[in-house]
Amino acid sequence: MAATVSIVMGSDSDMPVMAKAAATLEELGIEYEMRIISAHREPDIFFDYAKTAEERGIKVIIAGAGMAAHLPGMCAALFPLPVIGIPMHTTSLGGRDSLYSIVQMPSGIPVATVAINGAKNAALLAAKMLAMADPELLKKLKEYSVSMKEEVEAKDQKLQDRGWKNY
Repeated sequence: MAATVSIVMGSDSDMPVMAKAAATLEELGIEYEMRIISAHREPDIFFDYAKTAEERGIKVIIAGAGMAAHLPGMCAALFPLPVIGIPMHTTSLGGRDSLYSIVQMPSGIPVATVAINGAKNAALLAAKMLAMADPELLKKLKEYSVSMKEEVEAKDQKLQDRGWKNY
């Protein structure tokens, strides 16, 4: 089956965060591709990647970026379907630089933006976008929500049974 989601990052230092998006997509049975492409260091490769994503069958791009964080916005400028940006935590400004760069896109170039290092939510948002046309995926997302609810209930029951001091 061909990938419907593309996960892209500008550096391998983003991999620990972006791997969470991949794991969530795998859990939901969504095919994806994952790439490391620098919009700044490899502009020709990046432009080819973003311009051909639709013809490769990609429906959503999840792009993680830190600091200047141009990767998600440039994807959105070239790719006609949804782009979800993940601002990366940075040592200089704690990811606020990344967050502001991604969320403050100019009118007409939207990028859905999740929390700093919010790869799991990016994958879930991509899944929800795809589920609009995929009843089986929608069913999986509903089951996922039930499992999260049950997990919290089990933790609460553990707290009630043992008391918070023995948790």
